[in-house]
Amino acid sequence: MNKTYRRLTQPSMAAYFIVLGLFCVAALLLRQYYLALGEAVVTALLFACYRFYAVRRRHALAEYVQTTNEMLRRSSDGEVPFPVALVQLNDGELLWYNKRFADLTQVRDTLDAQNISELLPGLTTDWLTGGKTERPEDLRYRGRRFRVTGSVLPGTDNRSGAVLGMLYFQDLTELLQVRDEYIRSRPMVSIVLVDNYDELMNNLPDATISGLNAEINTKINEWADRYGGLLRKLERNRYLLLFEAKDLAGMAEEKFSLLETMRTVTNPAGIAATVSIGIGKDGVDFREDYNFAALSIEMALSRGGDQAVIKDRYDFTFFGGRNKTTERRTKVKSRVMASSLSELIVQSSRVFVMGHKMADLDAIGAAAGICCLCRKKGKKVNVVVDRDANAAEPLLTLLCAMPEYADCFLSGQEALLAADSKSLLIVVDTNRPDQVECKPLLESIRRVVVIDHHRRAADYIEQPVLNLHEPFASSASELVTELLQYALEASDILTNEAAALLAGIVLDTKNFGVRTSSRTFEAAAFLRRIGADTVAVKKLFQNDLPSTVARYKIIQNARLYRQKIAIAALDYTATRTIAAQAADELLNISGIETSFVLYPQDTQTIISARSIGEANVQVILEPLGGGGNAATAGAQVRNKTVAETLDELVKSIDRFFEQ
Repeated sequence: MNKTYRRLTQPSMAAYFIVLGLFCVAALLLRQYYLALGEAVVTALLFACYRFYAVRRRHALAEYVQTTNEMLRRSSDGEVPFPVALVQLNDGELLWYNKRFADLTQVRDTLDAQNISELLPGLTTDWLTGGKTERPEDLRYRGRRFRVTGSVLPGTDNRSGAVLGMLYFQDLTELLQVRDEYIRSRPMVSIVLVDNYDELMNNLPDATISGLNAEINTKINEWADRYGGLLRKLERNRYLLLFEAKDLAGMAEEKFSLLETMRTVTNPAGIAATVSIGIGKDGVDFREDYNFAALSIEMALSRGGDQAVIKDRYDFTFFGGRNKTTERRTKVKSRVMASSLSELIVQSSRVFVMGHKMADLDAIGAAAGICCLCRKKGKKVNVVVDRDANAAEPLLTLLCAMPEYADCFLSGQEALLAADSKSLLIVVDTNRPDQVECKPLLESIRRVVVIDHHRRAADYIEQPVLNLHEPFASSASELVTELLQYALEASDILTNEAAALLAGIVLDTKNFGVRTSSRTFEAAAFLRRIGADTVAVKKLFQNDLPSTVARYKIIQNARLYRQKIAIAALDYTATRTIAAQAADELLNISGIETSFVLYPQDTQTIISARSIGEANVQVILEPLGGGGNAATAGAQVRNKTVAETLDELVKSIDRFFEQ
């Protein structure tokens, strides 16, 4: 609070005595002589008291400052080896200073009051009046760095109203420079992995392989040399890079340019090389940093590769991963997983299958495939689903009508009561613990299997006994279909189970329009051969007339952004199914390549996103806490309105296209 403001809010006593004098005059004019006399006597007494206490306060303050001044002058100049200043905390007025402070600030004795913030720009005493004994930031002055500490002097005279504080300035310039250099020079451990090495070198002659290896080595070496890093090749496609922490900011600023330059290396078939970079930092030693780097590489590969991931002690940071990568999958993993999963099922007392909240056709279809496998292995299986909140009611109704599924579906609480120490939990169509149908069930069962096709997020289900995570697959139903091909005979799969799996594939591929590969069509062909009825699958996607009208009402509210992006921000609650269908429908409009539908639900805002263009909706929604894949993603933004969420979404879209 400055002096001018205090004068306005605390006027002098003269105004009060003038008012009292006016009352006396008014009483005389009204011929109330006794009243006028009484008022005059009271006014005189009040004025005498005011003068007495004002003089007393001034004398007390003068004595206090004089005593403190004499004490400091006797003991400070020759004993305190750093600048010291006494200030009045009310307004920052400088009352006293020692010789070292005068040498530092070139302050001179003057009759005018001097303020500490004018002598040392940026220095205030708010932190001292707030109860702290040290300024939060270092003070930079004339090329030096000072740590400022202070204390409120005891014995401050309350009658005078003066609150005094002592400030101490410790010159730590050299020490802080050493500290900063230590932080800047801390070693970083990085693993560089050519993540499509096998595809690049497949069926090539030795001479061509040698040429590609030389070109890859040159690109990585040139990039490492720019930062003075130590690069060593560990395996044919894996490199170890050590560099200093100060170079990490430069790498991040250039968005890890190796990701882009490596794509210029192509084999005769036109396949471009891609790399993943995993960096570990803030570990207690090299071993922990290397473990962080290994986790970063695992995270990068589970998200599709072609990106850089930084892992510190608390979180992951992602760079790249914007491009839609080519398929890199082998059937070997599915065959091994089918055998391992079959053994786990046999060794379990019972099996629970669980998808994500608001389970859709893909989650229920994949669960139906797991139920088929468990039934043939002779194990009791239950699907955990909320029958009141899901997006697959037609499929659930179809399955419940079958005798094999009569008592199959349970709520989360029922599953918790039925689980035991030998139970097995299989999570399908999600890898995030916060998105599963029943998180307490996930936390209570020790053995967990994850089968998912979404790109891995920073928060994922840790240490599953089996993890079939394929971000290049179209759907969880496709992955489960491949498992069934190796684990069962075709005749073991019921017709409705095949239809459920096919419905899951159709849903996530938008009727085979996006995220399809040869493996997707092979899985669909297998399901069709064993009896999946395409007409029955089509009926699972039918909507009633009110739902259709609601979908087109959402489309009517959509607005264009950046010419190719449609955003529909609703001020009313919609169902997730209708919102997702509206987002899909928007992509059928000419010129629109990306769509977002936002709507409120309780205390959160739900986002459904789709893309058939260059925009990676999973990367766009990640800053908002969302997930998914490049073509299909969603998010639940808690405790924010649609308008607030829309602002954040637009900023995230802008960041994506500006990078």
